[in-house]
Amino acid sequence: MKKHHNHIPAGHSYTILKQLCNLIPGHLVASLAKEHGVDAQSRTFTPWSHVVSLIFAQVTHAIGLNDVCDALRMNAGALSSVRGATAPSRNNLSHANRVRDCGMAEALYWKVMAHLMNQTPGFAKGKVRRGYLRRFHKVIHALDSTTIQLVANCMDWAKHRRRKAAAKCHLRLNLQTFLPQCAIIDTAKFHDSRKARGLCAALQEGEIVVFDKAYLDFDHLFELTRRGLWWVCRAKDNLQYRVVQSLNTTTHPRILRDEIIKLAVPASGSAYPQSLRRVTALVEVNGKDVEMVFMTNHLEWSAWTVAELYRCRWDIEVFFKEIKQTLQLADFLGYSANAVRWQMWMGLLVHLLLRYLAFIHGWAHSFTRLFTVVRAVLWRRWCLHALIDSYGTAKPPGRFCATPEQAYLPGFA
Repeated sequence: MKKHHNHIPAGHSYTILKQLCNLIPGHLVASLAKEHGVDAQSRTFTPWSHVVSLIFAQVTHAIGLNDVCDALRMNAGALSSVRGATAPSRNNLSHANRVRDCGMAEALYWKVMAHLMNQTPGFAKGKVRRGYLRRFHKVIHALDSTTIQLVANCMDWAKHRRRKAAAKCHLRLNLQTFLPQCAIIDTAKFHDSRKARGLCAALQEGEIVVFDKAYLDFDHLFELTRRGLWWVCRAKDNLQYRVVQSLNTTTHPRILRDEIIKLAVPASGSAYPQSLRRVTALVEVNGKDVEMVFMTNHLEWSAWTVAELYRCRWDIEVFFKEIKQTLQLADFLGYSANAVRWQMWMGLLVHLLLRYLAFIHGWAHSFTRLFTVVRAVLWRRWCLHALIDSYGTAKPPGRFCATPEQAYLPGFA
């Protein structure tokens, strides 16, 4: 009988937590702290210790300040090897989350991403995608938002209904690299369409952006068209229009209608005076065919290409699923808007670091499994790269190479 594969990796002089934090350049936190005026507020609890504490809170799913502070204090010796990080007191961590500029956390995320992309150029290009994404040489972006539920009676700044409070993370995701290109963290009281201009501000001519009907704003869509950008979105059910031309729909059996239209409502027509493409297609949802209507400003693509481009938008839903199911975005370590933003940006940073490790090691399993493996051995002195390789390339247990009766003999395991 073949023996089971041994998953114990080689030893290392550093803990897994230190090796994870070493992916962040040593000078970066200090320079950003000085830039945002955070270093002047630090005495015993440095900005670097603050960042490490919140990374630890994300990876371990800490549900309160005491969880973070007690666990770090019990491992103070191993923690000090993480570039001199120190365990905070409950008051120190609470005060830092409330007072220190969360713009530092946001800047740190984008700086670390730029560093990892420069260090590993393939990380910036992403994997070679199959299907329709391979046909486009320009970058394809997806826009969407996710709601993070908060405690209404403690967070008045985030109230958006009578008895509910929530924050929203608006995101522009590069579908080739599966990495965010722009993110806005704000309250949930404002409609998604208000954030569309900010998310699309840095898009380059010829790039493609895909979004759902929540971001439908004809003033903004015409601005994108004038800038030379292509867009695809869901059409609203109450859209009023007149058909200019009906196109051939026999090229694909799931295309029901393909039309060139003009907006009929005067306000919408003045906001977007040019012709639009309206495609109606059958899309499979939960095993059933559902009729969906898409719009685009590209009049030359095939109708099925329009439908497939919108289908690719599902990747941003997968991204939100990853961060909400694995990171600690349900229990927050503070009630202020600043504290919530610190925790959300540090969550995105942990996701980025693990995504980078998954990329360089060719991780073939789910992101959740990688997160679980790293969390389970955070204080072990094992080689992080060997750990990922041993699990990422693990073979299933061997089959019995004997008769069935032998499998039940004593000691035969």
